[in-house]
Amino acid sequence: MSSSITQKAHAVIGFRKTHLSRFMMGALLVAIAAGCSNNAADATSNTGVVNSTQANTKAVTAESDAAVVSALQENLKASGIEETILSAVPTDMDGIYWATAEGLPSFFTDKSGKHIIQGQIIAVGDGAPVDISAALVANTAQKALQAVDKDELIIYPAKGETKAVVYSFTDADCPYCTKLHEEMADINARGIEVRYLAWPRSQASVPKMEAIWCSQDRHAAMNQAKMGANVQAPSCENPVAAHMALGARLGVRGTPAIFTESGQQIGGYLPAEQLAQTAIDAS
Repeated sequence: MSSSITQKAHAVIGFRKTHLSRFMMGALLVAIAAGCSNNAADATSNTGVVNSTQANTKAVTAESDAAVVSALQENLKASGIEETILSAVPTDMDGIYWATAEGLPSFFTDKSGKHIIQGQIIAVGDGAPVDISAALVANTAQKALQAVDKDELIIYPAKGETKAVVYSFTDADCPYCTKLHEEMADINARGIEVRYLAWPRSQASVPKMEAIWCSQDRHAAMNQAKMGANVQAPSCENPVAAHMALGARLGVRGTPAIFTESGQQIGGYLPAEQLAQTAIDAS
């Protein structure tokens, strides 16, 4: 692995220089150190995301407020935090904005850009409680995943009619990822196209993931890696570091992390039948 790729990988999975970055990346770092994600925990949290996203259909297409972006950027810089703010979109809550940044999970901020708020904001008083962040999280993920060049993905197409498409951040050494891959033929037969992105859970997994993406036949290399083979290939320009940064931005904490085309995160590992039905219902 080249020194530049090593530096990029360390920048994503290692500690950042600032206290805020360390705090915001904390959950991600713990998950990487702990290993493969436990899908039961992911499914518990993600079920709520799917339901509240479907319930909250209010606009998430509002334009970014340049003044809030500028204020937030300046306040971060004044505190010695070097992070690039991409957007700040107004939410259903007066004076609260949804901010996205390079390489970090999205968060809420106020109009002055002086406060960073992490976690859920729940709207009550108008029927069932609604997580107003859910639609924003999904919208952020949808745009980010749509922007990934298909040439960077390892795609397992649906057999027959494509009923839904899912994106899966995967690691060759993750047992749950291997279990999911073993069911790929069944998943594809149910009309689901699977698009793989690289998410090595540790520095030791980075060379193997890069070798898969640098192989002439990526599908064969991925299949071999999922069976435990030590895949090797000449070094090349590859998207592994970029996928890691994207995963960090989308709040990926373990593998597999499965997203629908609409940006909803639906798992963790799910059995083929459940994955297919969930993906179709969420599309």
